[in-house]
Amino acid sequence: MSRRKARECAFKVLFQVDQVTADAQEAFKYVLEESELAEKDQGFSWDLVEGTINHLKDIDEKIASYARDWTINRMPTVDRNIMRLAACEILFMPEAQPVVAIDEAVEIAKIYGDENSPSFINAVLDRLLGENQ
Repeated sequence: MSRRKARECAFKVLFQVDQVTADAQEAFKYVLEESELAEKDQGFSWDLVEGTINHLKDIDEKIASYARDWTINRMPTVDRNIMRLAACEILFMPEAQPVVAIDEAVEIAKIYGDENSPSFINAVLDRLLGENQ
């Protein structure tokens, strides 16, 4: 559960950075103040934020290539940032368990996305995983 909370915090930071061009470090500090994320999970959460931002171009290209009939900018902001987070974990964090990253993304989508978000995110990330195993 604590890893989910870390992913959720990372999602909130990415959402802020995407929506209002917030500074990632400032957004992270703010999200930490508002959350009850354990200190031991803060490093993992920041690694997700930093990794996603550092690899954003590659991540967006991958997501766009697997999201049939959607450009990255047309996707709902929530969906786009949840997928970015999971894609970072799948593609750039060798210690990650890709299936867990996808499951967690779907669970976060159930909370923050619309009724179509979980299935859309699952489909795109499954395609991404299938091509990158």
